Amino acid sequence: MTRHMVRFVALAATAAAAVSAGAVQQTSPPIDVGRIDAAALEELASTRTPGAAIAVIRDGKVIVTKGYGVSNIETGAPVTPEMLFRLGSTTKMLTAALVVGLAEEGKVQLDAPIGTYVPDLPPRLSRATLNQLLSHTSGLRDFATMFGLHDDAALGQTVRTLGDEFFFAGPGEVFSYANPGYWTAGLMAEVVAGKPYADAMKDRLFEPLGMKRSTLRPTLAMTYPLAQGHEQAGAAPPVIIRPAADNVGNWPAGSVFSNVEDLSRFAIAFMGGGVLDGRQVLPAGVVARMSSPHAEIPGSEPVSYGYGLDLSTDRGVRMLTHGGSRSGYGSSIAMAPDRLAAVIVLANRTGSGMPRTARAAMAIALGREPAPEPPVPPEISMAAAEMSRYAGAYSQTEKPEIELLVQDGRLMIRQGSSTSPVLKLGERRFGIVRPGAARPQEFFLVPGADGSIRFLFRGGRASTRM
Repeated sequence: MTRHMVRFVALAATAAAAVSAGAVQQTSPPIDVGRIDAAALEELASTRTPGAAIAVIRDGKVIVTKGYGVSNIETGAPVTPEMLFRLGSTTKMLTAALVVGLAEEGKVQLDAPIGTYVPDLPPRLSRATLNQLLSHTSGLRDFATMFGLHDDAALGQTVRTLGDEFFFAGPGEVFSYANPGYWTAGLMAEVVAGKPYADAMKDRLFEPLGMKRSTLRPTLAMTYPLAQGHEQAGAAPPVIIRPAADNVGNWPAGSVFSNVEDLSRFAIAFMGGGVLDGRQVLPAGVVARMSSPHAEIPGSEPVSYGYGLDLSTDRGVRMLTHGGSRSGYGSSIAMAPDRLAAVIVLANRTGSGMPRTARAAMAIALGREPAPEPPVPPEISMAAAEMSRYAGAYSQTEKPEIELLVQDGRLMIRQGSSTSPVLKLGERRFGIVRPGAARPQEFFLVPGADGSIRFLFRGGRASTRM
């Protein structure tokens, strides 16, 4: 362990011991906070994540808010529960709540073309509906730009550059995660609300919910305790990202600043049908529409997408979840609405959503042990004719990005300069064999209307067969 990492781990442990445990209240049976502590500290150290904050909700009440590690690797300042982090894609459930709220008021129709509300859009984008944009079924390809312009006009400017070449599939053909769809939905909310997206979020969502510190605006966030965003590469210690990444054109997909206390209020209201502190702060229809399935996510498990939420079942318990990753930060939010239980985890390293900690905390909130990782299914043999049916190039652009090919009698996958063997694990389910990896990385082949393979689906995103 390097001298920098020794100091980092020492800072994390010291800060975890020194920071206030926030609101740790006992219920029956009591929460085993020590198990959460152990999971969080282990995951911070193993992933070189400087710090994290967590909230646990049981029976519709916050029973744990706690900070771990450091908010700034240079100063060693501890993470506290009220500290702001930038969320990443968990922002999408908040943007969806704003947009669906406008639909509940009759100001927009979710199945109407977006061009009905937003002028001067490129032709294909103008025909996309809010339902398609919010459910990732518009056919838009995915990308995000962390650094960009800082004024409110940048959102409209960015969305209006999304010409027809930014579509790789037809509307409704396949689920494929696409940040630009949420930029566009956010612009619609801005136009219909008659105020910048950041102000619409403040007036129509944050203030009614009592999310007192949540904001899109960096110059407001910096006036509160703020966890600095870090990145880490290879064996090097984490470093603060300077300058901090910001791009107003991408705000609706992943840029809210919030803390576990504010997000707990959103989760409690959402699980309670929009009621918080005895008041209806979200229309009940918003909750119902967001948590209803609007798209099937390809995969081996039955998972659907609502609006800004993954919808699944874990050992008989209905789950609403979403993760977030952006420059400097990661997050995860999981709700079990039928049990009024939720877990919120925010972290200050790029892509660190602390999944092991989140799973451990949710298992504790639900009063059960975490589910064991499912075994890798045995490999299924493939004949040469079958492999040849899958072979080809797949992409979201005009340039091939992924290629399936047959070499020496077995199916291989090539991406960039890397070529790896492929295992067949089930019906249209495959695994990529990576050196040193404990499990194969899975992907799925999705047929089109004629039954032939049309898409390769991996990591939430689809690529069209070229």
